[in-house]
Amino acid sequence: MVGAAQGRIALRILLTGAGGQLGTDLLGQAGHHEVIAPTRPMMDVGDRDMVLAAITSSGPDLVIHAAAWTAVDACEADPDRAYRVNALGCRHVAEGARLAGAHLVAVSTDYVFDGTKEGPYLEWDAPNPLSVYGRSKLAGEHEIHTVLPGAAIVRTAWVCGRHGSNMVKTVLRLSAGDGPLRFVDDQRGCPTFTEDLAAKLLELGVSRRPGTFHVTNQGPTTWFRFARDVLDAAGRDPERVVPISTADLDPPRPAPRPANSVLDNAALRLSGVPLLPDYHDPLERTVKALLDQ
Repeated sequence: MVGAAQGRIALRILLTGAGGQLGTDLLGQAGHHEVIAPTRPMMDVGDRDMVLAAITSSGPDLVIHAAAWTAVDACEADPDRAYRVNALGCRHVAEGARLAGAHLVAVSTDYVFDGTKEGPYLEWDAPNPLSVYGRSKLAGEHEIHTVLPGAAIVRTAWVCGRHGSNMVKTVLRLSAGDGPLRFVDDQRGCPTFTEDLAAKLLELGVSRRPGTFHVTNQGPTTWFRFARDVLDAAGRDPERVVPISTADLDPPRPAPRPANSVLDNAALRLSGVPLLPDYHDPLERTVKALLDQ
């Protein structure tokens, strides 16, 4: 009942990363809430003074921290930038939210795990990131837990949507050409669509739930099988997609990827909070919208 009651109250929400693919859908789903969405020049999350000024001056009830440097391979070459944005940025945003008395929902990643577990990862499994990106995001989680223990951290994976760059758009673009499409079949995860993820972030924020949550669409798959699903949804030949191993990627990727990125949404499930739907439904809607553009 608390969540339902708060859902009818217009909150003032400060959103970081509003220009990204997730941030765009968060803006679109904010509904009756008032959203303050400072741009990067207005609020560089790595600059403590800018962050504290932006948050405290706007007096938000809720901060949703979706800004991050997510260029996984580029992070390997520039770890200082990765930690400045993904770790210190979380410290500064958490401090600003604490000073403003706002609840904080921060987005994290499956890359905090090494991918060696046999089954899906629970929220309580020990992280062991393989890459600079994963280590910087885990550092950001630690900063939030230290500065604002009542915050919510939402780990997600394989994010796709209508906006920005993502795998669905890549597969559609490649399929416009000729020849086979090669995708790895030894990395598993759950595709997560930004429209669904944005709604759940807002729900968790409005209800002021604390702690760590895994939030993905349901249905584990591989990149190979997901690429086939994209072509099938587009009415194109899925047989053009052929499986390869990660070791066969040419050129090889600088940052190691976890072989198993399947996240069990246990904290939601055990709390009685509805899970996101199977990924095939939002995939159909997303592909149709992209092809109609």
